[in-house]
Amino acid sequence: MKITTVGIDLAKSVFQVHGIDEHAKAVLKKQLKRDQMGAFFANLPPCLIGMEACGSAHHWARKLQGFGHTVKLMPPQFVKPYVKTDKNEVADAEAIYAAVARPNMRFVLIKNVEQQSVLALYRVRQGFVKARSAQANQIRGLLEEFGLIIPRGIVNIPKRVPELTEDATNELTGTSRMLVDRLMDHLNDLDKQVKEIEAQISKWHRTNDDSCNLEKIPGIGPITASALVATIGDAKNFDDGRQVAAWLGLMPKQHSSGGRSTMLGISQRGDSYLRTLLTHGAKAVIYAAQRETQKSDDCLSRRLTRRNLNAASVALANKNARIVWALLARNREFRSSYTTEGEAAAA
Repeated sequence: MKITTVGIDLAKSVFQVHGIDEHAKAVLKKQLKRDQMGAFFANLPPCLIGMEACGSAHHWARKLQGFGHTVKLMPPQFVKPYVKTDKNEVADAEAIYAAVARPNMRFVLIKNVEQQSVLALYRVRQGFVKARSAQANQIRGLLEEFGLIIPRGIVNIPKRVPELTEDATNELTGTSRMLVDRLMDHLNDLDKQVKEIEAQISKWHRTNDDSCNLEKIPGIGPITASALVATIGDAKNFDDGRQVAAWLGLMPKQHSSGGRSTMLGISQRGDSYLRTLLTHGAKAVIYAAQRETQKSDDCLSRRLTRRNLNAASVALANKNARIVWALLARNREFRSSYTTEGEAAAA
């Protein structure tokens, strides 16, 4: 009995294992405790192991690869169609085996420890930014109940709120003033946390050559550049830049039938955080171009005359995603004056 393929249903404490031999016959159906996983797979001959890309999946993938196994991670939504019965651990492990054995299955890139460490900074920063925005909105709403309106923009809150709490002519009571001061202290603490994490990200960015190279692209700053490098990893895993754009959800969604092609809005699949960073950076480039009387990017100028701001920003984000792949996969330096042979001939 030689096990060739294994499907593992990951969990916090108990893991379900489904093993198949070279004749596609189920020869292993076993539950393992967390402390049993290492010893079991260390003694198992090298084989193909499939897992869903969920919590702790990258950790187990690295550990099992260290034992000589070939590990592949799959998005859970691609595994679900292979579940034949009601949901349980045994059925899930069998479905994972069935999915990993498919030749056309799409897999998730396994991240190393450094990538996960950097990406953890982004996730924590994202949580602090969200909490900061919520706290700012709470302060706005509380002051609005007393007829005190703060202009739009989070930068206006630390400027205007101290003036309002010190103004004795408004309707704020002593209790309300103390409460607003408490909320402002919390807001300032959240802002401090965001800036400290951004400093850590910038420090890592300056030590990474690929990240510094991506920063030269218009619309991509240190935060976006380092996030792209940490998330993409080895860009050679993608065939071309179009795959990267599709992976980030920046390509049109297709709904075609009967030989008629119908292209809808962007698919919005993949990492929404990266997609947001790219589109916001593209909007910053567009705003800067609109403020200038002489627009240096003729392609961007033509796009703005044909499409609205959101469509133009998504198109520019799509273009930047393809440039990112070209720089990372081919180990090139970004040149703003670069033109293709077709563009040079047209000029």
